[in-house]
Amino acid sequence: MLLRGVLLVVQALQFAGALDLPAGSCAFEEGTCAFDSVFAFLPWILNEEGHYVYVDASFARQGEKAVLLSSDLQAEEWSCLRLVYQITAAPGPPSHPSQLNLYVRFEDESFDRLLWSAKKPSDSWLIASLDLPNSSKKFKILIEGILGQGNTTSIALFEIKMTTGYCIECDFEENHLCGFVNRWNPNVNWFVGGGTIRNSHSILPQDHTFKNELGHYMYVDSVYVKHFQEVAQLISPMTTAPMSGCLSFYYQLQQGNDNVFSLYTRDVAGLYEEIWKVDNPGNADWNLAEVEFSAPYPMEVIFEVAFNGPKGGYVALDDISFSPVRCQNQTELPFSAVEASCNFEEDLCNFYQDKEGPGWTRVKVKPNVYRAGDHTTGFGYYLLANTKFTSQPGYIGRLYGPSLPGNLQYCLRFYYAIYGFLKMSDTLAVYIFEENHVVQEKIWSLLESPRGVWMQAEITFKKPMPTKVQ
Repeated sequence: MLLRGVLLVVQALQFAGALDLPAGSCAFEEGTCAFDSVFAFLPWILNEEGHYVYVDASFARQGEKAVLLSSDLQAEEWSCLRLVYQITAAPGPPSHPSQLNLYVRFEDESFDRLLWSAKKPSDSWLIASLDLPNSSKKFKILIEGILGQGNTTSIALFEIKMTTGYCIECDFEENHLCGFVNRWNPNVNWFVGGGTIRNSHSILPQDHTFKNELGHYMYVDSVYVKHFQEVAQLISPMTTAPMSGCLSFYYQLQQGNDNVFSLYTRDVAGLYEEIWKVDNPGNADWNLAEVEFSAPYPMEVIFEVAFNGPKGGYVALDDISFSPVRCQNQTELPFSAVEASCNFEEDLCNFYQDKEGPGWTRVKVKPNVYRAGDHTTGFGYYLLANTKFTSQPGYIGRLYGPSLPGNLQYCLRFYYAIYGFLKMSDTLAVYIFEENHVVQEKIWSLLESPRGVWMQAEITFKKPMPTKVQ
């Protein structure tokens, strides 16, 4: 038996143009559209008042399945398939939960490809967003529901919608918000703005899509912030197919100095990587941001805003799109690794030191039994930490590299030799820091090393903003 109140939720999801849904779609208003129950299995039952189909324990036993099969489809352009569904379970942890599977069956293949699967029960509808890479082959969509244990278990399908485009794209004009979800926070959250919604704190004169007051956008406001560094996150659907190109979106900022607007990726293991951060708040109108985006494996995109207090203003977001080409703003001259490299034979190149402290000295030592020559030629120059100070507590010598453009993958390789230290841990470390922020991030440090010989270190890193190596 489905939970009470589901019908009201489902009705809220229907679109004005439900009868004109594209191929591969169905809102189950009066039937199953171009989808049919496979005769060899349980039938999917259309609710008497429409709006969803279901299979439940009132007419089926545990382990029995119902299969819904589409007509022939074709995706000559990259498409997104969204499934609005619900799985309910009997009270208590089920030992054999119900399961919902979605397969793709290509015309020239004798097997079905599993594209997605879910078995977690919920007390409301959920949205699955599945990328379908473009293909010249015809295919069918096969949806399989397998009933689990319990006399109140059920599986319901509220809507299937297949559209051209990528699943991480959204203009926030549809009720399901393209599968984007807000990570709930007691004090600060992303909300839908525009349309008939009115909020005295965060009302924009117009959205970006339609450029009028009826269009919709997402916004987050600091008015309810109670603590320093309150964070709001808007999370995209997980990508389900490899993609690489340009992710773009439009945003507005108010009081940009009191909030931090960032973009992260997060993989299935929960690993975050920052790929963009506001450098300049821009103007009061909608500002375009373009970010190089690569998802060789499943990952989410997270729009995050951190506020410093209740007067941190607001951030608005609209029209997220993706293109499988490089961003148009990538017009600067290609980065030259030569400019960020140095063998110290002539000088320090584009590296420099702190004005205070003993630092590093450029030296040339003739090879002998006590000390090797430089690594480049054996007879050239290299940098040496001032040995007169290395035995003193708190001695630090800092060497800074040139500015490195953001959104590029770097490989830093250098050679080092250690002499005379009783304890090696952290005697040598490498940090990176964004030029507009003082926070440093350690990316490498020495743990243990043979003494008196040149050793190679190699580090890869990527940051969204211009950075320096220290």
